[in-house]
Amino acid sequence: MQERGASSAQHGLALALGSAAAFGTNIVSAQLAGHAGLSGPLIVFYRVFLMLALVVGAALIWRASLAVPRKHWSALALFGLSTALTACAYLSSVAFLPITVAAVVFYTFPILIVLAEPFLTPARFSLDRVVIALVAFLGVAMVVGPDWHGLDPRGLALALAASVLAAVQFFSAARCAETGTIPKLFWSHLVILPVTLAILALTGLFQPPSALLLAPVAVAITIGGYLIGFLFQVMALARVAPGPAALAFCGEPVFAVAIAAVFLGERVGSLQYAGGALVVAAIIANVILEQKRARRLPAVTAPGT
Repeated sequence: MQERGASSAQHGLALALGSAAAFGTNIVSAQLAGHAGLSGPLIVFYRVFLMLALVVGAALIWRASLAVPRKHWSALALFGLSTALTACAYLSSVAFLPITVAAVVFYTFPILIVLAEPFLTPARFSLDRVVIALVAFLGVAMVVGPDWHGLDPRGLALALAASVLAAVQFFSAARCAETGTIPKLFWSHLVILPVTLAILALTGLFQPPSALLLAPVAVAITIGGYLIGFLFQVMALARVAPGPAALAFCGEPVFAVAIAAVFLGERVGSLQYAGGALVVAAIIANVILEQKRARRLPAVTAPGT
């Protein structure tokens, strides 16, 4: 039982890191698509539309049921709603803030999750986890190197809202962890689709599918990064608690900066290297801590102990 628990934790954290890498790719290409005149909510809408089509196709091919236990309906609806609002709030915040500032504010969500976890889940408070979260956040701040000049309160509010909504997303996903991956993807995106469509209608940013040809490569990478990242995220949160999973996502901006440096020729300074090292150290410490917790948990809950 102990080995199985530790193996599941390792698998979950590996999926979370894979998701962070995919989303890191997604951030860079989304910025390139934005330069071509494609808004964040527009890309969110089309990637969600494509995800729904792929999930329906997968369900037909594998004859998978889309049924969801009644007790998970509310959590699944909240997961879909928080996912849609997180993406739209975060991508909209960069219209008022430098991307670096928006990223630093947004990546407070792992700290929020670690602090809230003892109140919303059976997990006990862990000072070690809080320290790891703070070290990871410091590393993220060093990696993105924020410029705090000329800040717009609207952008700060949107980025902070995205952080809180991301925490809601992680906890709601954990509440419906027993739901199968295919029905979870289908129903959550069925909630996301009308939310993003309503945002596009209210902002007047809707464009036909032909608009995606303005930056076909960037759009393809953005959508592909999202599809892989979201799938891995859902699978990770079915295997590992919100706190450890959220800390793994601190690697996302590190991946994004590395990709931008390699493919876009962006300069990376010594401060960013140091920040990346801090994030990597925090992720390694997080993995070790979760492995210890996973090995200890069965021993505590096993009958006769």
